[in-house]
This record gives sequence, C-alpha cells and structure tokens, in this order.
Amino acid sequence: MSRILASLALVLTAALPAAGQLPGVPLNGIANATVSGNTVSFNIVLPGDIGADATLSFENAVGLTVANLGLSARLINPLDPELLARLPGGTIPVTFPVLLRIEPPRTGGLSFSGIVSLELHTHNLQLVIPCPLRLLDAPLGGPFEDITAGIGTGSYRARGSAGGFSEFLIAVDIRPVDQVIAAKLDRLDQILADNASSITPSVQANLAARMTTIRADAQHGSTQTAIQDVNDFLAYVQQKSGNGIPNVWRSARDLVDVGGLLRSETMTLQFSLGLKSDQGL
Repeated sequence: MSRILASLALVLTAALPAAGQLPGVPLNGIANATVSGNTVSFNIVLPGDIGADATLSFENAVGLTVANLGLSARLINPLDPELLARLPGGTIPVTFPVLLRIEPPRTGGLSFSGIVSLELHTHNLQLVIPCPLRLLDAPLGGPFEDITAGIGTGSYRARGSAGGFSEFLIAVDIRPVDQVIAAKLDRLDQILADNASSITPSVQANLAARMTTIRADAQHGSTQTAIQDVNDFLAYVQQKSGNGIPNVWRSARDLVDVGGLLRSETMTLQFSLGLKSDQGL
C-alpha cells in the first residue's frame, strides 16, 4: 500500500506546475524565442494576460543564440519605492508592470558591433497623444534612463537602442521636454568624458566641439538648428565608429562599445528634440 501511495504522489507531483509557475506561463517569462540572422524575436508572457511581442535587431552579431542572450521577464510592483527611485521621474503603468532583463552570460561568446535595437509591442497599453510612455533602460540595479527613439500605434509600440545590455521597462515620464533634452545632453557629454582615452584625440576634439554647438542651440531655443546639429553628430559618429571610436561589445565585458553608446544616446536625443519641434517650441 505504501508503494502505491508513493507512486500516486509522484504522478500528482509531476502533473503540477513548478513552484511559482502558472499553466502557459514560462518560468522566465519568455516564449517563442527565435533567431534569424541578426534578429531575435520573442514573446513576453506573464500572469494576468500581461505580455508583449519583442524584437532585438543587431547590426553585426557573432555567436547570437537565444541562450547567449540571457533573456528573462518578470512582473514588478509598480509602487515599489526602491524601483521608483531608480526612475528619472514618473511612474510605472499598472497595466504593464514588466521588467525585461537581457543579461548575456559572460562565457556565452556573444559579441556585436554598432548598436542593438529593441522594439516592444504590447496590447496592455494604449497610445494616446500626447503620449508620456517611454522605453527606459538601466544597468543591473542602477538608474533608469530614457532611450526612446520612436513610439507608434498597434496598442503601444516603443523602440530604442543601446550599446550594451541591461534592464528595460516602459514607464510614464512626467518631466518637461526641455529637462529631458538637458539630461540626454549631459549623458552624451558623460559618455565622451568616460571614454576619452579610447577615442582618437582628433575625433574626441571634433565630437566635443559638436556637443558644444548642439547644447548652445538647444538652450537658445533653436530647435530646428539643434536637430540638424544632432543629425550631423550622428553621421560623424557612424563614420568614425571602428576607425577612431571603438564600437565592439562582447560578453566578457572587456570592451566598451563607445560608438554604440554615442549613437544610441544621439538617437534618443533626436526623438526628444522632434517632440519639442512638434509642440512648436
């Protein structure tokens, strides 16, 4: 009899979902991940019918596999004071309290040059104009920053790029657009300062001079001129990436993709300047 009971217990245990797992919800919150060339597509699937379609697009990746990305997603408490303190300002939408983590294992062998772009599409949010929803990223446990390079309909779509990997979420950003622009200019200056020793001196001087011009035009309210300045800055960074500006990231974390960082920050600055222009400012 004891053997029969033991066997029955094993059958019942095997039939139950693992601890913390719901039927149809993967433990890491990621489903249907596939790789095609330099593109990775996957679904975020979380309890409460919360989810999103996601795409990662690389310019030139080596060793790109699902396992080498370290993908995971989880629900978060939108009222968590520690999490809110990491935001630049604003709140986390209660209908999409999702933290996406992309943390490639150091021994995985993934590397890429240029930028990696992330696009999220969710039916749990709605695009309402003016739309305060932004795509943010952060180093693990660090402060979140706006990386939005585009938003669109289809319920809600957000696109941004990076020169590395981190944590991502969608948040409501309540800051005035001028404050956001100033913060992005500061981050561009910081990227240049932090990586000055790895950039060819003449290229570094050129970039610094361009940044001075961009900031002056933005602060003086010459938005259209600032947009053109930023377009020229981005074109110059692309031209010099790999030839004066390092632009390779790899999972060992021994290289800084400076070109990718600069391009990503410039692209989100373009987005914010475009919003200001649309407001007639």
